[in-house]
Amino acid sequence: MAARLLRRHPLHRSPHGAWLVAMALAVAATPFAGRVTLAAGPATRPAEPAGDAEVRRPATWPLPSRERADALVAEWLAGVADRAARSRGQDAWTVAAAPADLLDAALAACAAVDERVAKAATAVDAPPDLAWLGESSVPAFVRDSVRAWIGRELVRRDRFDEALPLLSAIDPTTAIDPAAVLFHTAACQHWLLDTESAITTLDRLLEHGGEIPVRYERIARLLRADIAALEDESLDHIARRMRDVTRRLDLGRPGPRTRQVQDGVIESLDKLIAKLQKEQDSQNSGSGGAGSSGGGQGQGGRPMDDSRIAGGKGPGEVTRKDIGDGDGWGQLPPHKREEALQQIGREYPAHYREAIEQYFKRLAAGEEPAPSR
Repeated sequence: MAARLLRRHPLHRSPHGAWLVAMALAVAATPFAGRVTLAAGPATRPAEPAGDAEVRRPATWPLPSRERADALVAEWLAGVADRAARSRGQDAWTVAAAPADLLDAALAACAAVDERVAKAATAVDAPPDLAWLGESSVPAFVRDSVRAWIGRELVRRDRFDEALPLLSAIDPTTAIDPAAVLFHTAACQHWLLDTESAITTLDRLLEHGGEIPVRYERIARLLRADIAALEDESLDHIARRMRDVTRRLDLGRPGPRTRQVQDGVIESLDKLIAKLQKEQDSQNSGSGGAGSSGGGQGQGGRPMDDSRIAGGKGPGEVTRKDIGDGDGWGQLPPHKREEALQQIGREYPAHYREAIEQYFKRLAAGEEPAPSR
């Protein structure tokens, strides 16, 4: 979809523009570290050297633990006036916390006390109504737990634009699972190419490097190295924005924000085309008119300009090659033609294959003059 939109733009008809679009599409089609995949990792890790702990700066957020989570839940439930609701919340927490996924357990406990939590959790695939979270009567524990759980689920669905406002509004120092909050916040910032914010969040997450879950730490280090090396307005940067356009369209989000990203991609491609054209013009002006007595070669072994008469002394004869006397010159058999088109498709961008295929069709229909021998 994004490729078709870009190919409608005039830049695709210029040599530099066609090449840049093809390259950007190729980069966008390759596996991208920005997509977050939480593969299972080992539960334990080797001990760090003693010197690392001394160099690491003090962490600004507490590590998640079952004991700390129990204390947060108890503090929240102590403020629930309804005894029956308080009992349901405690029972739900006790049962759900056994698998040790703190966000799932917190959501289950909150849903047992407030039916609006369960309703919001079942509406994640559609934009959930979370306006009630801003009410002063909603405890901070419930508000942050719902935001963290729904934000994580939205990240898993590639809906980074919707997840980021929820996750960034949570204070990691009071969240039940601050590592999950920081990790998924950084994932959103990384995908949306908010470089400075992503690096800041990842650095904060890695304050507990060696103590957070292995899957978080390994991916966080990869994301940080990737985003730190990304140059603004580079072809890689453009390709990632093109991929973001594709993601938005796949989610059915062809709104103003998607259009803004598309316009930014085209503007960046225009800048790159102008830069390449300027470099080419500079090279041509710097080497134009420089010839030597070396027959048909200019300085440095470059071919001479078309407008100059070469000084070669050869007889001007070439060895003729027998290409056959048949009338079907230039008309390949169908299987040979398909083989050539497949080779073109593997080695060149798609629009080259399309152009050559159309040429073969016109040639077969007699609309294109056959090449002369």
